Amino acid sequence: MGSKVVGPDKIRNIALLSHGGAGKTTLVEAMLYTAGMISKMGSVEQGNTVSDFHQIEIERKSSVNISIMHIMHDDKKINILDTPGYTDFIGELISAIRVVEAGVIVVSAQASVEVGTQKAWDYLEEKPRIVFINKMDRENADFNKVLSDLKDYFGDAIVPFTLPIGAADTFVGVVDLLTKTAYQYEKGGKGKGKKIDVPAEIADDVEKLHTTLVERAAESDEKLMEKYFDEGTLSADEIAKGLLDGIMSGEIVPVYTGSAALNMGIDLLIDAIIKFVPSPALAGPVKGAEKVGGELTLERKPSPDEPFSALVFKLITEPHVGDLTYFRIYSGRVKPGEDVLNPNVQTTERIGQLFVSNGKNREDVPELLAGDIGVTVKLKNTKTGHTLCDKKEPIVFPPIEFPEPLVAEAVVPKQKGEEDKIAQGLARLHDEDPTFFFNVDPELKQTIVYGQGEVHLELVVRKLRERFKVDVELRKPRIPYRETITAVASDRYRHKKQTGGAGEFAEIELRIEPLERGAGFEYGWEVFGGAISSGFQGSIEKGIKQAMSEGVLAGYPIIDLKAVVVDGKEHPVDSKDIAFQRCAREVFRRAFMKAKPILLEPIMDLEIIVPEEFTGDVMGDISARRGRILGVEPVGKKLQKIIAKVPQAELYKYSSTLRSMTQGRGWFTQKFSHYEPVPKEIADKIIAEAKAAKEE
Repeated sequence: MGSKVVGPDKIRNIALLSHGGAGKTTLVEAMLYTAGMISKMGSVEQGNTVSDFHQIEIERKSSVNISIMHIMHDDKKINILDTPGYTDFIGELISAIRVVEAGVIVVSAQASVEVGTQKAWDYLEEKPRIVFINKMDRENADFNKVLSDLKDYFGDAIVPFTLPIGAADTFVGVVDLLTKTAYQYEKGGKGKGKKIDVPAEIADDVEKLHTTLVERAAESDEKLMEKYFDEGTLSADEIAKGLLDGIMSGEIVPVYTGSAALNMGIDLLIDAIIKFVPSPALAGPVKGAEKVGGELTLERKPSPDEPFSALVFKLITEPHVGDLTYFRIYSGRVKPGEDVLNPNVQTTERIGQLFVSNGKNREDVPELLAGDIGVTVKLKNTKTGHTLCDKKEPIVFPPIEFPEPLVAEAVVPKQKGEEDKIAQGLARLHDEDPTFFFNVDPELKQTIVYGQGEVHLELVVRKLRERFKVDVELRKPRIPYRETITAVASDRYRHKKQTGGAGEFAEIELRIEPLERGAGFEYGWEVFGGAISSGFQGSIEKGIKQAMSEGVLAGYPIIDLKAVVVDGKEHPVDSKDIAFQRCAREVFRRAFMKAKPILLEPIMDLEIIVPEEFTGDVMGDISARRGRILGVEPVGKKLQKIIAKVPQAELYKYSSTLRSMTQGRGWFTQKFSHYEPVPKEIADKIIAEAKAAKEE
């Protein structure tokens, strides 16, 4: 079935979200097959689905990228963004949510609510959502338990719109609670349900749940509520309108059910997306700014007649194709061959070929209109989060906000001389995935890569090898310790050098004083009577700063002190800038060692969210890592948030530890907090290791 160019009132944009393994990719396959877009359903196990087509996804049997598909249903178009369920690839989920009007959260009827379910729910924020309880054909499938868990976690907004007929081996179909119609399905069939009588054993439940739906529809609108009280009933159109209003406001979250693998109940889900997901036209205008970082004073209506505007949400490089740029159009229209403005970098880009995609399959289209999602090739300067717009009517949409990284590793080339190649590859991979980034740290003398988890960074290593032909290893990154003092101290030093020709002479008396944490460096001058010419003030300060940057105790930068030049001497011929710099370095080092120096370590703010049954174990582990628990707060009905401060040195590979401690159900965020003293026995070890490394 070919794609049509459709307007914003006939488009539905959804992101499929879930914990890993709930069956999103299989659900997409069933939707494509039911809608007649493919002639046969593939499977994740066989590695032949439309959505997971990258080699690594086929090997892992799970998604690592957003995959963009679409189906045509009657005259409507549904754009489906299938997102990875694994938390290491959370950036893909965030990008997808940004450009859709609603989410479909997939939950396994066996596993119920998991950490990925919670994260998907939270990231959707105010956007409407539908829940699909999948795998009703599997052993231990329990619709009622999952429904109860959903209500426990997410509240009374959860409302069933369909009911399963049977479970596991006896699962044969679903009941549409809106129309009180039962449908039986051929297992693995075309996905079109055959009407049957509602089974007697669930007839009472169907009546009760249908009444609940009508009541919830009435509650969303005062006029409907009055009519329902007066007449005791509402028309089908009134019910549909009331439910749509409730869904858009977040007061109703429809729950559908079925089996993606057996293609049962999928047709009702497709109908629900058309009926209950707001179109771009209904969702209304979007706001933007006149320039990057500006206030959101402009807006674009979702109309083809408005000036063109779009947001780029994904870059990917395909073998034999090159760079692909995926974008969501918010207003206007775009055709191949048109020049558009990228206001983020103030350059013009030429739109070459224009496609819509179903996984790796792309289809040329003559134009795309407001509300749609498209892909083009070979844009030179456009990155994820950039805006594309009409040159005469510029607008900048807010960038996509990604979470802070959770893991860091040092990258070491297996062969010397490949540093430039590595840097080019890492820069390219960051363009494609902004949740991954890197920096060459001159202080630590390491290239550090940052990501959302160990698997995320292992994938980066693989891409470097396969695409950029460079082999690297990941190693534990060094910790950016700092040195400081805890007491006031003074020293006097004379620098004298006489080896033929011009000599060097400088003498400095220096006092150093500790400052509050975070105060940085202060420089003072108390020299009286011209003992040192004021022209040498800058030279002395430069020498002190050089010594501070090199460190004295263990080679780490020195922070938070005041250095005051008290006295000194100079020579009319031999005193010069370089002499006072060298003298300042040495007198500073001597004074520093007298001032009760200590080593400081970076402390991180951690927020860890875990199911309550794991709270004790996780808190015990944090304490064992020299962490301080600041508090524990409930999140919903079954999760706990642990707030803690933990030394960065104790957090290497923490995401893997947390995952194994919580059976994959815990997650955390971290950010730098402050520096504080390292315990003496640990500091002594770090200093000894630094001295040994220097002597090698």
